[in-house]
Amino acid sequence: MSSYESYRNTPESGWYTKLPLSWKSQKLRELFSERKTKVSDKEHLPLSVGKMGVVPQLERAVKTENGDNRKLICKDDFAINSRSDRKGSCGISKYDGSCSLIITVLKPHHSLNSRFYHHLLRSHFFSEEFYRNGFGIVSDLWTTKWATMRDIYIPVPPPDEQDQIVHFLDWKISSINRMIAIKRKEISCLDTLKNAMINHAVMRGIRKGVPLKDSGIKWLGQVPAHWFITNLRQLLHVVSEKKHPELPLLSVVRERGVIIRDIHDKDVNHNFVPDDLSGYKMVRKGQFAINKMKAWQGSYGVSPYTGIVSPAYFVFDVKFDNLSYFHHAIRSSVYVNFFAQASYGVRVGQWDLQMDKMKEIPFITPPKDEQDEIVSHIEKGLSRYDKAIDNLTEEVEKLHELKTRLISDTVTGKIDVRGIDIPAYEPMTDEMLSEADEYADDVPDTEEV
Repeated sequence: MSSYESYRNTPESGWYTKLPLSWKSQKLRELFSERKTKVSDKEHLPLSVGKMGVVPQLERAVKTENGDNRKLICKDDFAINSRSDRKGSCGISKYDGSCSLIITVLKPHHSLNSRFYHHLLRSHFFSEEFYRNGFGIVSDLWTTKWATMRDIYIPVPPPDEQDQIVHFLDWKISSINRMIAIKRKEISCLDTLKNAMINHAVMRGIRKGVPLKDSGIKWLGQVPAHWFITNLRQLLHVVSEKKHPELPLLSVVRERGVIIRDIHDKDVNHNFVPDDLSGYKMVRKGQFAINKMKAWQGSYGVSPYTGIVSPAYFVFDVKFDNLSYFHHAIRSSVYVNFFAQASYGVRVGQWDLQMDKMKEIPFITPPKDEQDEIVSHIEKGLSRYDKAIDNLTEEVEKLHELKTRLISDTVTGKIDVRGIDIPAYEPMTDEMLSEADEYADDVPDTEEV
């Protein structure tokens, strides 16, 4: 792909320095105006504005108690969540409906190529310029208002070039998305194999030809005859030690168990951190911590760190020979199912783990020497699987970076796509690629504090 024959400088813009000679540079207010009409979600389809753009609100999404206090959004409007911790949550709407009042809604002054402006206004460099024009007291509440953003300059190609850019990007994005989908499927298969390896090791062991017995527990089935069956009540002892605010802040997550919490990365951590951490619970290295609202997902584990967690979490001493074995076993999918059965509630995505129910969860215990063998087997397997998964994940990240760069370069005229013939292809949009649970304004990823 080549550049345009000639360019002109654009000193008026803060985020692009030049444009092709045939392109204009116009302020947002020349193309859009703010829509402020308030409506009810009873009469207007509830919409969410998240990483996937403007989409119908999930049935399970957290609903406002004041459904009559919504903002009108119409087809071809541009909607953007103006808070900095929701960066990238925006898009041109394909629907008529209503959205949260925190959303800035812009209506086009005239007929525009909505797909071109969807790509342009979601591009990385426009996003950075948008938030550069924001203001606030703390970083996660940084906002950008229409009064300021209306004066941001954007590139405006001739209509026929807008059409070609859209066709080109739809083609290229489909190609990249198919590659991402293939690699994600490979990751999913590896995850399945990894989990199957762990489940078999902690339910049947790794020694061949050992006699089996019926565990008497439906979900467990048969286990080695010489293994013991106990429950978590006999293994876990509640502890609650506080007043250690100097220790590092920890989180308990589904993917990895107990981790050191990054309180600075607001793109991945929207959770509030109080100034006074003296009420947070201490977790010592080797203790078992549970995010009780997310235990049904597997958000628990033996901590490799000493630190502090939310006071809403459960913390236990563990009476067990090999803590690594306990960690691997309890985080296997079989036990996650037991934790789900012990959790109740009506709050979206958060069901409260019942302590008494949790303590009755059965636990299958091999002899100490077998625990050691199984841990060695599992960790060797994890090393292989995780290395392969990490490599694939890195490739997926690079493909996302390629897509981001391609969109930004195309919508700002750095590359010329006018003469490119678009072949027949099978469309694969971002919406088709991604799961529909990233609607940031409706389902925040919060911790209990």
